[in-house]
Formats: sequence, structure tokens, C-alpha cells
Amino acid sequence: MGGTQRLDWDTTSTNLDGLRDYGNADAWGRLAGRFRQPIVGFALQLGLTAADAEDVAQETLTAFADAYRNGGYDPTRGALSRWLFGIAYRQALKERRLAARQRAGGTGAPSALWAQVPDQHAASESWDQEWEQAILGQCLEQVAREVEPATYQAFEMAVTHQRSAADVAATLGMPVKAVYNAKHRVLKRIRELRAQWEQVA
Repeated sequence: MGGTQRLDWDTTSTNLDGLRDYGNADAWGRLAGRFRQPIVGFALQLGLTAADAEDVAQETLTAFADAYRNGGYDPTRGALSRWLFGIAYRQALKERRLAARQRAGGTGAPSALWAQVPDQHAASESWDQEWEQAILGQCLEQVAREVEPATYQAFEMAVTHQRSAADVAATLGMPVKAVYNAKHRVLKRIRELRAQWEQVA
């Protein structure tokens, strides 16, 4: 089961390479599937509405794809997440300015909404939180597809719900050693997937 399912997971580098073909709808879909969630969550933390956060994600991904195609990303100058953060931050501030003007009746006058925009450092912390949550969530979804249901259930009960190995073993009717093996196997695979998530050749 695991051998075939691992083919479902592509490195970020593989996903981005497909963007060089403007007609590659699959590449765009994979890009959105991987990066949309943290962008939307980040925009929501900056106070945008759900609809505005979706707009920010769309604009960010479009700008991201265009910049990548034009050679705008240099992996030697920083992590992919930092580059994407810069784009998402600028797009979110742009959307907030627009929302502030709309709430001020289109006059462009300052508003409480704009005054409460967090600085870049605070925004960066919010971004890191959303980024890590997105990575972990997608890694867990992939591992759940790869391993046997009992293996993932044992991991989830022991790690997510912090139940003792003996308790998990008794509940699932498996040896205690099997619970430890499940934890080790899933955590190891998560580390492998996490390393690939932001990998750009």
C-alpha cells in the first residue's frame, strides 16, 4: 500500500517546475492546493474578511507564479516561505487599505481598521504559525494515505491525544511495541515529507 501512495506526494520543486508551462492547469492546481491555506489563514489573522482573504490568496499566488517564471526567486537568498511571505504581506496590506477606504466612504481617510494593521515583525510571526500548521496538516494527510489505518490511529491516539502506549494498545488490541513502532514510523515519515515540502532545487 505505502509504495504506490508515496507517488501522490511531489516535492515543492517538482510542483514549481510545472509552472513554467503557462498552460499547465495541474501545476497551478497543485500550487494552490499547497500554498493557498496558509495565505488565507494569514490574511484572516490580519483582520480581513473570508472573501478578502481569498482574494489575497489568489493575487499572491498569481504574483508568486509570475515572479517564479521570471526567475525572481533565488533559493540561495532565503527560504521559499520568506519569499512567499513578502508577497502575501504586501497583498494583504493592499487589501486592507482598500477595505479601509471603503469603510471610510471612499474618501481615503484614515480608519481604525488601517491603524490596527500589525507591523511586519508581528505579521511574520502570524505567517510562520500558519505556514507550520499548513505543512503539518498536509504531511499528516499524506501519511494517513500511506500507512494502514490502525497504524495511523495508534499514532493519533498516542501523539495527538497524548494517551499512554499501554492505553492505546489495549484500546486497539495490539502489542505495546506496535504502538511505539507506529509512532516512530509516522513521525519519521512526517520529517521526510516536511523536508520535501519547502525543498526547491
